[in-house]
Amino acid sequence: MSHSRASGRLVLTHSTHLPGLIPLLARLAETPGVKTVTPGRLATVKGRPTPLTIRVTVPIIGGHKLQARVQSSVQEVFVITTLSANDLQQIVNRLQAK
Repeated sequence: MSHSRASGRLVLTHSTHLPGLIPLLARLAETPGVKTVTPGRLATVKGRPTPLTIRVTVPIIGGHKLQARVQSSVQEVFVITTLSANDLQQIVNRLQAK
């Protein structure tokens, strides 16, 4: 049995997500080197209204944690990947530009 896959998977564990986040994460999961994308905790924060922005924040075992923010909400996203933080941020930036 072969375990090589052309794309990773998107794990949907919560019923609520930031607007526009799931389609972007689905495209991220199709990126070579990305194994699993899991949206995490959703929280309300203070701040001015902003469009959806995603940035790589800290390394985790096997990948990186991302922070997605739109208006006054923020959501953690965990990405299991072999990509470096810089490469992952560049890919996320390209996906957001589309």
